[in-house]
Amino acid sequence: MTHAQSQRFSGKVVLVTGAGGGIGRAVAVRFAAEGAQVAVNDLRGEVVDAVVSEIVAAGGTALAVPGDVSDQAQVAAIFDRTESALGYVDVLYNNAGLIDTARHFLEADEAWWDRIVEVNLKSVFLCSHRAAGVMARRRRGVIISTSSGGATRAHRGNVAYDATKGGIEAMTRAMALDLAPYGIRVNGVVPGFINTYGLTEEQLRAREKTVPLGRYGVAEDMTGAALFLASDDAAYITGQFVSVDGGVLVQQRSANVDTFPVEGFPVIAADLA
Repeated sequence: MTHAQSQRFSGKVVLVTGAGGGIGRAVAVRFAAEGAQVAVNDLRGEVVDAVVSEIVAAGGTALAVPGDVSDQAQVAAIFDRTESALGYVDVLYNNAGLIDTARHFLEADEAWWDRIVEVNLKSVFLCSHRAAGVMARRRRGVIISTSSGGATRAHRGNVAYDATKGGIEAMTRAMALDLAPYGIRVNGVVPGFINTYGLTEEQLRAREKTVPLGRYGVAEDMTGAALFLASDDAAYITGQFVSVDGGVLVQQRSANVDTFPVEGFPVIAADLA
């Protein structure tokens, strides 16, 4: 069965944040292909319009709801527009986040920390809180968030990023408990090495050597897990995470690549004394 032939989300309204490209775009397109009415969010209006046009051209239904999901007033506007045009949100997919955040801890500052926490973690709280309020009254709904291997392992030079992803996983478990009595399920997906960064062929070849399945992932690899968690097939699953990583996180071997090389680490004045 092709994606277009399945209509398991017909009549459902799905809001995807950070859907202007990469994983978010792929998830939004897949939901629409399976019958959902999709509200497409991203900070950049032009990329939102491009994704909406792609969905509509394929015969789907989509609505552009650009805005900054780390800002409460804009989150309210995004949901208000979605509800007015499509109806109440049945599935919220929290995907918005900063990924180009590498900075050695000794070079970190408050502004860097605050911005990453606002976009990666606060946005999940704001969007989930707004969605859950309506879902609770309707006694149904699904909230899914994109996490990272950095939630349970570590990326060199990404203290703030990893902290936000750990926060997302802790928040997901806690929300799952609070919202279960209202028929709301809360889960997450954990991407592995998904090529959404515009890496060179040489970089891709080096990194995929660490993947047990022998290849890097693409954004479309994430869609199956996301739609499964949103579907009735996952009706008895909440507070859980599905890793989509080609086996990266189960292995003990050390990676032969690093997103932030050890070479060139900051020199501390005391080392020169």
